[in-house]
Amino acid sequence: MTVHGVRGEERDDFTKAESIRLRRRSLALLGSLMSPLKVRLWIIAVVVVVSTAGQVAGPALIAYGIDNALPAVMQNDDWTAAFWTVGGYIAVAIAGAVLTAWYTVLAARISQAILFDLRKRVFLHTQRLSLEFHETYTSGRIISRQTSDLDSIRELLDSGLNQLIQGVLYMVFTAVALVALDPTSGIVLAVALIPLYVLIRWFQKNSQQRFRLTRVASARVIVHFVETMTGIRAVQAFRKEKRNRDEYGGYVEDYRVANTKVFNLFGTFDPALVLIGNLTLAAVVIVGGFRVAGGSLEIGALLAVALYSKRFFDPAQELAMFYNGYQSASAAMEKISGVLEEVPSVPDPAKPVHIQQAAGKVDFDDVEFAYNRNAVVLPEFDLHVPAGQTIALVGSTGAGKSTLAKLMARFYDPTRGSVKLDGVDLRDLDTKDMRRAIVMVTQEAYLFSGSVSDNIALGKPGATHEEIERASKAVGAHEFIMALPDGYDTDVNKRGGRVSAGQRQLLSFARAFLADPRVLILDEATASLDIPSERLVQEGLETLLADRTAVIIAHRLSTVAIAHRVLVMEHGRIVEDGTPADLISGTGRFAQLHAAWRDSLV
Repeated sequence: MTVHGVRGEERDDFTKAESIRLRRRSLALLGSLMSPLKVRLWIIAVVVVVSTAGQVAGPALIAYGIDNALPAVMQNDDWTAAFWTVGGYIAVAIAGAVLTAWYTVLAARISQAILFDLRKRVFLHTQRLSLEFHETYTSGRIISRQTSDLDSIRELLDSGLNQLIQGVLYMVFTAVALVALDPTSGIVLAVALIPLYVLIRWFQKNSQQRFRLTRVASARVIVHFVETMTGIRAVQAFRKEKRNRDEYGGYVEDYRVANTKVFNLFGTFDPALVLIGNLTLAAVVIVGGFRVAGGSLEIGALLAVALYSKRFFDPAQELAMFYNGYQSASAAMEKISGVLEEVPSVPDPAKPVHIQQAAGKVDFDDVEFAYNRNAVVLPEFDLHVPAGQTIALVGSTGAGKSTLAKLMARFYDPTRGSVKLDGVDLRDLDTKDMRRAIVMVTQEAYLFSGSVSDNIALGKPGATHEEIERASKAVGAHEFIMALPDGYDTDVNKRGGRVSAGQRQLLSFARAFLADPRVLILDEATASLDIPSERLVQEGLETLLADRTAVIIAHRLSTVAIAHRVLVMEHGRIVEDGTPADLISGTGRFAQLHAAWRDSLV
């Protein structure tokens, strides 16, 4: 996992070196997104240059008409130049409108292509990242990347780039036309560029940090909202509404303050920009007026340079608005590129080893594992599970049982040592073969939106209805499924809202049965079952575990009874190992746990 990645980017206090690195990373991402669109970009570049040149040509044609075409009509009754001037003006206006419309359509298509590519990249890459990433990177932050951050980039691409490209070209072409008409007025404009440059630099320097503050504040608002709604049951159960109100109010207030600082910045920038533009126009008119009076400048040329001077500053405000969107999108791009920079902590093997049909033998050889350097969970751990054996892991919370299961399912890799399936290190095993051979059923029993059949069929895509029904019957889920409004076609709704926690667990068993793995891991998989449901599924579990290697993590000792072997763990070590009967008849930790459990049933 990259140390400098997204973990530390929900900040607003980057050093200069960090800011440069983030900017380069964002530009590299933008370059990769635009690379497939080179042809379209060249076309749009030509279109925008021609259309902008057409828009700038207007005042020059007016100057020609006043200074040349109009005198020809009045002195010689020659309308040729006038017709050509008027016709040229109309033709340029029509061409500019058509090209601008074409440019808008092309820009929109390019924008959508980039956004489509970026959304897909973020989704696919996030999906590929290891469990470690998802356990440390909150769902609210991931949603923020796919919503508000991508919306900021969309706004920049949809309108901001239009403002930038057309604004810059318009200012350049306008300046060139003004200098060509009257170099003296060009000098006046050049002098005005000095305060304009100072103003823009001041705006850039102050806006960069303030816009980043708005992005950070916005992300915090979204994260808090998503996490509150996701955990609404816990919020209401523990009466956390008031605390959430205060916390959320604080985040919203921070967001308001951050936006207020941005508005204040524009409150200074916009009037200063208008002032510079008006003073420049006044200077051009005064200087040009004296020259017209002296006969060194035509009246039409004065009108044209006055129009150009006025129009030169018009795009500056649009460029400021672009910079607004640019800062917002730049901060968003930094965060998105941070996600895309993340490297899976459990990488695919460079030269994968294939296993067509795994036997199911699992070995932990001198395994050490730590979630961080200061907290070793499994120190010098060894375990050998023969193919077809069912083992039960028992121990207090934090003993390392779930960690062992995650290593076996290769959600994590050991810090030292190896976990092997049929003698092959899981790090070398082909990922598809490993996922087909090893399946883990957790306590959460997550169900996706869709029908009951769809959720069970996740274990075997393309499974027939008969196979799905057979799997459901095997684990004792068929009866309650048939009692649902539409049977196997019932929509379980988001997070399985139409079925109880115990029923969701039964569906996850059916899914695992259908997958038919060689190694099955049940991590507290019966915790959501009530006593009648547990008895109902007990026989299904024995069917599910038959002829395959199985690891059962359970606090309920009734589930442990079906195991061939029980391992009692404490502080990442195995302190007892034997059959359920042998350990029950002894005086060790498991015997004490079993006696306490038996007394609780009386």
